[in-house]
Amino acid sequence: MGRAFEARRAGKEKRWGEMSRLYPKLGKIITMAVKAGGSDPNSNTALKTAINNAKAQNMPKDNIEKAIKRATAADAANYDEISYEGKGPHGALIWVECATDNSTRTVANVKTVFNKNNGQVVNSGSLDFMFTRKAVIEFKKTENVDLEELELSLIDFGLEEMDVQEGRVIVYGEFTSFGDLTKACEDMGIQGFKANLQRIANSPVEMSEAQIEEVEALIDKLEEDDDVQAVYTNIA
Repeated sequence: MGRAFEARRAGKEKRWGEMSRLYPKLGKIITMAVKAGGSDPNSNTALKTAINNAKAQNMPKDNIEKAIKRATAADAANYDEISYEGKGPHGALIWVECATDNSTRTVANVKTVFNKNNGQVVNSGSLDFMFTRKAVIEFKKTENVDLEELELSLIDFGLEEMDVQEGRVIVYGEFTSFGDLTKACEDMGIQGFKANLQRIANSPVEMSEAQIEEVEALIDKLEEDDDVQAVYTNIA
């Protein structure tokens, strides 16, 4: 996904958080982490990361604790991670990551959104070579962080690129370096960062504002679905 497009999405994420659209999605990630590795974040790295990300999105502490408690209940839902690939208006490539307890419902909803917004779902694996999975860490730029020193330090832990956009620092690395980069940021005392694995387009394409708005309309509809966790595109 192109850097400019990421900045646009970041603005929307903030609004989603304010409207509590994001919290159920974050709760699912917490649930999956607890079920996979237990409810103690000190011994469950995935849960610790999920909690940090939820905090970075201003998810209330009570919501986080309730999500952990629900995940340990005997009747807690089981979620599967499923991805769908598609093409949107003007040839935009779109990768949709979902967490669902009913894959039949999810695929039907995803296909409906594509079909109603000048797009279509394509065969799984069709976009494998169009996107690369990267470790991405993002945090607010502060005066007490020396970016040059930080960049040099993180190179030893797998950093490939560091970008600054609208007062936020974004660190990119190979997906295999996710754990090392996350721990390095913790050890360096960086506060309020979120870390995840993202699909980054290998060859971002330029589009006009009108074309981008049409693609964003499709993406917005996808992200309204509770099962959709993240959507990536190749717009520059």
